[in-house]
Amino acid sequence: MTAIKPVGTPIPADVPQPAPGATPPRTPLIARAAAELVGTAALVAVVVGSGIQATKLTQDVALQLLANSTATVFGLGVLIALLGPVSGAHFNPVVTLAEWWTARRGGAGVTARELAVYVPSQIAGAIAGAILADAMFGEPLVKWSTHDRSAGNLLLGEVVATAGLILLIFGLARTDRLRFAPVAVASYIGAAYWFTSSTSFANPAVTIGRAFTDTFAGIAPASVPGFIGMQLVGAVVGLALVAVIFMRGKTDNGTPAA
Repeated sequence: MTAIKPVGTPIPADVPQPAPGATPPRTPLIARAAAELVGTAALVAVVVGSGIQATKLTQDVALQLLANSTATVFGLGVLIALLGPVSGAHFNPVVTLAEWWTARRGGAGVTARELAVYVPSQIAGAIAGAILADAMFGEPLVKWSTHDRSAGNLLLGEVVATAGLILLIFGLARTDRLRFAPVAVASYIGAAYWFTSSTSFANPAVTIGRAFTDTFAGIAPASVPGFIGMQLVGAVVGLALVAVIFMRGKTDNGTPAA
């Protein structure tokens, strides 16, 4: 076992040190992809599994939604806290796309290569999570949902839910408060279950995964394209709100403030 050096112990001069201001080494991309796959799978398993459990315990739809949203809040918070240091805990293609877009414009975010790895990992994880939840509760492993969610008011709910999520995440980043993300993001999703008509999917990967289960949390395949389209619109709205609300000031010489 390697002994832990006490705080303040001088570092030998012959040990290579990173250059001042250098970016610390990133977790290997395969590890980040695995974190996104496992995290998204676990999230969907929580959403679908808690929905199945709720319908087995009560016929009261309000109690079913309460159980479903409560489990999602705790599950999502834990997953962000656990996997955030590895991959950023996106678990959501619109978050990854938004990060890629901000990186293109000079901000911090994922590269095109990382985007191409993250999104398929999230979608595969979401499908696996739905199948896992069905398996745990003795449901058919794959049964397309018959829960139609195509009404216009539900689509509007997805725009609102996704815009709010993007505003929250990137607002926290702009104000250097991402350490609060596990609590803040989980709390927002829990609230959005109740204040949006769509119960806040706000996630294309999760939307696709939930089409594979004909249970409480499912969504009919025919409703999936509309939900994903509105989630992308919501992401654009959210980024626009971030740009306006968290607008960076300028110094006296006209350069952007730090």
